[in-house]
Amino acid sequence: MKTNLAQILSVSGQHGLFRYLAQARGGVIAESLAEGKRTVFDARSRITTLEDIAIYTDEGEMKLSEVFLALQKALDGKEAPASKAPEAQIKDLFSKAVPNYDGDRFYLSHMRKIVDWYNELLKYASLDFETEEQTQEA
Repeated sequence: MKTNLAQILSVSGQHGLFRYLAQARGGVIAESLAEGKRTVFDARSRITTLEDIAIYTDEGEMKLSEVFLALQKALDGKEAPASKAPEAQIKDLFSKAVPNYDGDRFYLSHMRKIVDWYNELLKYASLDFETEEQTQEA
């Protein structure tokens, strides 16, 4: 099954990723990818879809879906090192997967978060992403 990154949410202050389910009065109903537990996030929650996220590179911005695919290729489809891995190990991974990332604006903390998200998608969803055309057809 393909993953629609417009339906995968990151919520500030919450660990892990969530799948958007429905709009609720005054908020959003979402389900944790890892636990399957449903939660209502109110309008004050800072919610971002993974589709809206990009990283800085020397050529501009690179969509998160492209970063995930580059990581998958660099790791041969295997799980990435844990986000708590040594700094050098995380930076080496990104140097291999996205060698042109902008070191002045793309920080280690960003790399660690993306590694967490990559592993969560690998385990609970799919790294086979829907294209915009497929999303509009559905």
